[in-house]
Amino acid sequence: MNGRSPDPEALRNEVFTRVFDDHWAAVRHHIECVVDDDAEVTEIVSEVFLLAWSRLKPARPMGRVWLLRAAERRLRARSGRALTLLTALDAVHAGVTGDPAPPGRVGQAEVVRAVGVLTARERRIIMLTYWDGLAEGEIAELLRASESRVRRTLRRAQDRLRTELGLEGGDIR
Repeated sequence: MNGRSPDPEALRNEVFTRVFDDHWAAVRHHIECVVDDDAEVTEIVSEVFLLAWSRLKPARPMGRVWLLRAAERRLRARSGRALTLLTALDAVHAGVTGDPAPPGRVGQAEVVRAVGVLTARERRIIMLTYWDGLAEGEIAELLRASESRVRRTLRRAQDRLRTELGLEGGDIR
């Protein structure tokens, strides 16, 4: 035993690799919710992980919520570019109806119209729930809101979606 401490750069590289491997797909998926162009998605994901690398503290590595917050900031900074929610609406459609390709039931156009009646906060929580697959606690942390507020907003949004889609008796999860 030589008594030397482990190489701090090796530890930093190891921790970053773990953060990247654990969260890359979730960050990319989150960005794909609003960005159509694959090259732009890749660029934004790269920017998020470059920021993560520059701010990494190996003793306290960032988690998925921190990375999604960074992605949100990058998306807001690029808001002048063309964005789309169609793939995200497909995810909401599948979550609402339980059917990725509805046979004559609720179609994508109806989901687009129904999501359009939601407030911006309700839409965001619905997207974070159905598109990103976040739990209420994770959404609360991401939005810096209480979990009970997120839960109430989610339930209200789900009720409004059910009403708009004529699914009053069903569960949209």
